[in-house]
Amino acid sequence: MQLLTQNSKIKETGTKHGVRLFNFTIPAFQDPESGKRTCPFAGSCAKICYARKGFYAFGNVKSAHAKRYYATKSEDFTDRMIAEIKKRKVDIVRIHDAGDYYSRSYRDKWLQVMQELPDVRFYSYTKSHTLFDEVTLPSNFDLIKSEGGTMDNLIKPTDRHSRIFDTSQSLQDAGYHDASHDDLAATKWFNSNPKIGLIIH
Repeated sequence: MQLLTQNSKIKETGTKHGVRLFNFTIPAFQDPESGKRTCPFAGSCAKICYARKGFYAFGNVKSAHAKRYYATKSEDFTDRMIAEIKKRKVDIVRIHDAGDYYSRSYRDKWLQVMQELPDVRFYSYTKSHTLFDEVTLPSNFDLIKSEGGTMDNLIKPTDRHSRIFDTSQSLQDAGYHDASHDDLAATKWFNSNPKIGLIIH
C-alpha cells in the first residue's frame, strides 16, 4: 500500500504550480475500527468536517485511511515514508488531508521525516498546534493553525491560521486569503498573508 495519495484538489494544485504534490491521510476525528481519536483537539469542526462525509465515507476509502493510521504506529513508518517520498520524487507533502497529529510520538515521526528530507516541503492544517509549542519547526515545514478546535483561544492573530467561511465575500471582507481552490495558497511559500480562508463545503 502506498502511503501518499492525491485527491482532486491536490492534483489540480500540483499541476497549477508545476510541482509533485501529494497528501497523507488518516481517518477524520476517530479510527472507525478502534474508536480512538485521531483529532484529539477537534471542537465545533467535527460537526461540519468534510472528511467525515461524501467520498471519505465510502467503505474502501475509510478502510484505506484506517490502514494508513495503523501504519503510523509501526516502528518503520518514518523509513517507509522517506523511501516513498524519494521513490516518487515528491516536491511537497500535505500532511493530513484528514486526521491530525494525535500524539507527541507521532508528531516526532513526521519531524524526523522532515529533517531527513530538507529539500522536500511539508505543510499541514492542525488543531493540535499546542503539540508544536515545545519544538523548533524545521524551515521546510509550514504549520497552519486551524480554527474550530478546543484550543482556539491560543491562536494569535499573527499566527498562520485558517478559518471557515460561508461565502467568498465574507472571507474577503474579513481580510483572509482564499485557499479553497488552490491548496498551496495556504502556505508561506505561495502566500504571505497568514490569514487563510476556506469556503465551507
